[in-house]
Amino acid sequence: MNNQWFSKIAVWLVVALVLFTVFKQFDRATTGGSQIGYSDFLEEVRAKRIKSVTLQEGGGGTEIIAVTTDDKRIRSTATYLDRGLVGDLINSGVKFDVKPREEPSLLMSLLVSWGPMLLLIGVWIYFMRQMQGGGKGGAFSFGKSKARMLDENNNNITFADVAGCDEAKEEVKELVDFLRDPQKFQKLGGRIPRGVLMVGPPGTGKTLLAKSIAGEAKVPFFTISGSDFVEMFVGVGAARVRDMFEQAKKNAPCIIFIDEIDAVGRHRGAGLGGGNDEREQTLNQMLVEMDGFETNLGVIVIAATNRPDILDPALLRPGRFDRQVYVTLPDVRGREQILNVHIRKVPVSQDIRADILARGTPGFSGADLANLVNEAALFAARRNGRVVEMQDFEKAKDKIMMGPERKSMVMPEEERKNTAYHEAGHALVARLLPKTDPVHKVTIIPRGRALGVTMQLPEGDRYSMDKTRMLDTISVLFGGRIAEEVFMNQMTTGASNDFERATAIARDMVTRYGMTDELGPMVYADNEGEVFLGRSITKTTNMSEETMQKVDKQIRKIIDEQYATARKLIEDNQDKMHAMAKALLEWETIDSEQIEDIMQGREPRPPKDWTPPSNRPSGPKPPISADGAPAAV
Repeated sequence: MNNQWFSKIAVWLVVALVLFTVFKQFDRATTGGSQIGYSDFLEEVRAKRIKSVTLQEGGGGTEIIAVTTDDKRIRSTATYLDRGLVGDLINSGVKFDVKPREEPSLLMSLLVSWGPMLLLIGVWIYFMRQMQGGGKGGAFSFGKSKARMLDENNNNITFADVAGCDEAKEEVKELVDFLRDPQKFQKLGGRIPRGVLMVGPPGTGKTLLAKSIAGEAKVPFFTISGSDFVEMFVGVGAARVRDMFEQAKKNAPCIIFIDEIDAVGRHRGAGLGGGNDEREQTLNQMLVEMDGFETNLGVIVIAATNRPDILDPALLRPGRFDRQVYVTLPDVRGREQILNVHIRKVPVSQDIRADILARGTPGFSGADLANLVNEAALFAARRNGRVVEMQDFEKAKDKIMMGPERKSMVMPEEERKNTAYHEAGHALVARLLPKTDPVHKVTIIPRGRALGVTMQLPEGDRYSMDKTRMLDTISVLFGGRIAEEVFMNQMTTGASNDFERATAIARDMVTRYGMTDELGPMVYADNEGEVFLGRSITKTTNMSEETMQKVDKQIRKIIDEQYATARKLIEDNQDKMHAMAKALLEWETIDSEQIEDIMQGREPRPPKDWTPPSNRPSGPKPPISADGAPAAV
């Protein structure tokens, strides 16, 4: 940062110096007064309107600077010193002085004549340097690598700082052994993988794992992003690849880490630019460097991506990226380990249970869990707490999973009542069907883009779905709309997302998973993903018109059957629906314990942080009808 500021200050000082010199040189022509002809000057002298004169000789002429009787300055020039002028000045009583003219030095003359051109060249070089990011190695260092090197003294990340991916750590531990003792493998004829590709969803810790390998092995670590290779000039990316590997060879054994390699390693021919495309040239150079005529002994390339499907096949063959390490989402044990790593960085109370938090955060990545701990610390700071408590983690988890609360939103009472029945419908169907995730919490406080949320949490990690569970999930999604129809005699737009998810599940059951007897175990959705120019230009389908009609008929059948199932459950348990909606309207949020009380026919216990009406400001409450249901307003 200091070098950047110094270079900017130096550039502007040079610009200011040149401009000052040029303006000073031109200013000499204006500061001496107005210019008049020599004959006019003689007339002024003879008319005795001149008070004093300075004669400057030199440079092949005489420069005359005069002051008139009314204190005005005039200038004139003669090719030689007129001796008669001296007599006229004496006769007219004019004070005069004769001195040599001040000539600029050779250096000043060169600066004035060449300064503007040098200034333009310097400014052009400066802006070209800024545009190309060539802060290192001169103004034309476009082909220099932008990889940042961390030596063994600046990298303190070890395997102890990485949790939740034990299998991935086992895969890369032998890389550490090789970098520490290469002879152990080479004496038996073994060859360490030249490249390791880390594949996994975003936020699972691929970059952190790569840094921990370098930290454990105590070797230099070069890190660069795939987008840093590609510039506006063709050939720059390939030059940067060459420079990066040259630097790595000088520091071998070392690790090169390329993050988001899909930015430069996509399938060749996947664009409209042809074979001379800048990205393809960069990829070709990388392929040659990794497994070409030269062998990069001691240089291990580690790359990370969450899109391995679009990488070029030549990049994935043995000899380049020999090994693929899958860094998946952590299971419940891995989440507990990750939480323990992050909890150590904040002050927490004694009641914090990382195992309970891990069970309540299925599907969370390492980055999500780090965000959970940070949000909990922020909630504790807002209430001026000295330590982070379990309630802060619960609020943070609700915020991440359901969205932030919008308590300032004013909702009409009828719409609030409709939302209560809608969410109660979801919760009731989920509670009564056998293969559904337990209902963790139901709220009618607007969160994110939803007016209410029913949150279900699985009892454990699940890696596949059976047919019955998928059908029950569809029924749960229809519970909200059915409750609106039965108890509010209306349909609202709040069920639109429920319908989208239910239709998508039913379509996948028919076209992808072969879960219908009529169509059998066959895939009817070959190309429904995103269009990728490397493989296809348009979306295609291999279904005939008749088959498409059968598919639509089976989807319709699944939806109708599950809609009827959910409607029967709601109509048969109207008393529980009224009780649940009443609790939601009064407390706005109910948890699994209160839902269990309602399902068992007991009066639901108040929330733990609920304030009784006698201890809070009075306000209007929704009227309750005789049968216990909230009355319409």
